[in-house]
Amino acid sequence: MNQRWRLLALWLLPIGVAVFLAFQLLGGGPNRLSPSGVTTAPRNAAVARMSYGRFLDYVDAGRVTAVDIFDGGRTAVIEAVDPDLDNRVQRLRVDLPGVAPELVNKLKDQGISFDIHPPRQSPPALGLLGNLLFPLLLIGSLVFLARRSNGMPGGPGQAMQFGKTKARFAMEAETGVKFDDVAGVEEAKQDLQEVVTFLKTPERFTSVGAKIPKGVLLVGPPGTGKTLLAKAIAGEAGVPFFSLSGSEFVEMFVGVGASRVRDLFKRAKENSPCLIFIDEIDAVGRQRGAGIGGGNDEREQTLNQLLTEMDGFEGNSGIIIIAATNRPDVLDSALMRPGRFDRQVTVDAPDIKGRLSILKVHCRNKKLAEDVSLEAIARRTPGFTGADLANLLNEAAILTARRRKEATTLAEIDDAVDRVIAGMEGKPLTDGRSKRLIAYHEVGHALVGTLVKAHDPVQKVTLIPRGQAQGLTWFAPDEEQSLVSKAQLRARIMGALGGRAAEDVVFGHAEVTTGAGGDIQQVASIARQMVTRFGMSDIGQFSLDSGSQEVFLGRDLMTRSDGSDALASRIDDAVRSIVQSCYAETLKLVAAHRDCMDRVVELLIEKETLDGDEFRAIVAEFAPIPEKERFTPFLAETSAS
Repeated sequence: MNQRWRLLALWLLPIGVAVFLAFQLLGGGPNRLSPSGVTTAPRNAAVARMSYGRFLDYVDAGRVTAVDIFDGGRTAVIEAVDPDLDNRVQRLRVDLPGVAPELVNKLKDQGISFDIHPPRQSPPALGLLGNLLFPLLLIGSLVFLARRSNGMPGGPGQAMQFGKTKARFAMEAETGVKFDDVAGVEEAKQDLQEVVTFLKTPERFTSVGAKIPKGVLLVGPPGTGKTLLAKAIAGEAGVPFFSLSGSEFVEMFVGVGASRVRDLFKRAKENSPCLIFIDEIDAVGRQRGAGIGGGNDEREQTLNQLLTEMDGFEGNSGIIIIAATNRPDVLDSALMRPGRFDRQVTVDAPDIKGRLSILKVHCRNKKLAEDVSLEAIARRTPGFTGADLANLLNEAAILTARRRKEATTLAEIDDAVDRVIAGMEGKPLTDGRSKRLIAYHEVGHALVGTLVKAHDPVQKVTLIPRGQAQGLTWFAPDEEQSLVSKAQLRARIMGALGGRAAEDVVFGHAEVTTGAGGDIQQVASIARQMVTRFGMSDIGQFSLDSGSQEVFLGRDLMTRSDGSDALASRIDDAVRSIVQSCYAETLKLVAAHRDCMDRVVELLIEKETLDGDEFRAIVAEFAPIPEKERFTPFLAETSAS
C-alpha cells in the first residue's frame, strides 16, 4: 500500500507542473496567446492582417466603416470596403502602436464608428492561486513522500535511517516450516531442537547448571538445508525472530554497518528472549587484517562491533544468534570461538537414508506411479543435496505434465536425473562418422570402467547429447567413499583415459580428437593430487600443496611454494609417470578387448542408450567381469605410550 501511494505522488508531480504551466499560458493572464504568440481578441479574430500604414490609407480613402480596438490599443479589428472585391465588406486585423489621440481624432473626422474595449481582468484570487499552485504542490508531494516513508530504511526522506537495522522482525514467525518438514540432517536437527527447548523450558537445563548457547553456526555446502533449518527453528520456537543477510550490514558509508549491528542488538534486547538469524555471515565475518594500503575498512569495523555485541562487556543474555555459511574457512577466528558461536553444526550432503527421507518429504504433493521406488532414486543420486532432490522431483513433475501423463513414472525420473546431472537433452547425432567416433569414445570409458576391478560400475552409456557433451557415460560410485584408495584413484585415471585409448586403438594416433580434453584435465588433477597431497608417489609421504592462501583472507600477501625448483621438477616427473603408466595399461586393455568393443559400439549406435546391466551382459560374453570391491575404511587404534 505504501508503495502504491508513493507511485501516486510521483505521478502527481509532473501533472501539477503541466497544470501550472497550462494555467499560466492559457488562463493566467487577461489575454490568451495564439500558437504563434500573438494576442487575440476575445471575439472572432480577423481572417487577414493589414499593416498600420495601409490602415491609415484606408481611413483617408473612406473605406473603413467600423473599428474595434482591443488590448489597450495594441490590436484593432476593422471592417473595410475593398473595391477589388466588388466593394464587399471585409474584416481585417491591424497591429496598432497604441491608442494615440491623432488616430482617435482622425476616426472622428472621417465619421467612422469605433469602440475601445478595455482588457479583461482576472480575479486577483485566481491569479494568486495560479502563481502558488506549483510550489504548494511540490512541497506537499515531498512532505507526503517523507511521511509515507517513515520507518522504511532507505526510502526518500530517510537520510537519518541509514544506521537502522534492515532485519525482518516477526513476533511469532509464521514460516510454515517445522522440524518434521526437514529431513536428511538428523544430527543437525537434534542440536537445533535443543536450542528450541532452551527457549521454551530453560529450567530443564539451568537446574543442572547448563547455560543457553549464545550462537549456533550452520556450516555446509550450498543446498543442504541451512536456511531451511533456520526457518524450522523460527517456526518451532515461538519467540521473536530477526532475520537478515550478512551483506545488509555493509553500506558505502563508513560506520553504517557498525551502527546497524548496534541497532539490531538493541532491538533484540528489548524483545528477549529472541532469535537472530544471519544468513551468509561470511559477507561480514571474513578474516580481519586483509586491508592493503591502510585506510578504514568498513567490513572490519562491522565485524568488530558484531564481536563486541555477541560477547562483550555488556553481554546479550536471552539472545541466540544462528548464522549460516558455506565458507567457514574464511571466517575470523575470534568469531568462531566459544562464547560467540558455541556450536558449529555441520549440515552436509545426506547419505542414502537421508536422501530417502528427503524424497519422502518432497513427494507428498507429487503423484508417483506405483512402480516408482524412492529407494532406487536415493541409490542413484549419491552426492545430491536436499535442494538437488527437490529440483529433481520438480523436473520429473514438469516432464509428466509435458507428456500429458497422470502420474510420474520411472521414465520421467530417469530423464530428470540425467537433466539435473548433465543438462538439457539435445538432438541425436545424424552424422555417421561422428556418431561412430563418439560411440567408440564412450564405450572406451565404459569398457575400462567395467574391466578394472577398483573402478565404479557403469550405470549408463548414451550417445544422446546433453549440455556441452556429445555423449555421456555414467558410473555409480560407492555410497561410502569418504576415503579413497590409491588403486581407486588409478582406476579413475584409467577410466577417464579409456575414451582417448579407444580412439587411438581404432582410428590411429593421428586421428585422435579433442573429445578427450575434459578427461585429460581430470586426469592431470587426480595425478597431481596423488603426488602433492596424498603422498602416493616416489617423492615421499609428505604434502607439498600449500593450499589456497588468497590475499583477501588476510594471511599471506603472496602465494608461496613449499618446495624448491628441483622439487617442482620431480613433482612434474612423478605426475607424468603416473599418467603414462595408467595410459599404457589402458591401451593394452582396450586393444585386448577390441572385438567386445566393436560389438558394443554397433549395438549402441543402433539403440543410442545402454544401461549398466545390459552393457555388462554383452561384455560378459567376451571376457569375465571382475567382481567390484568396495573399499571399507578401517579405524586405526593407537594407545598412549
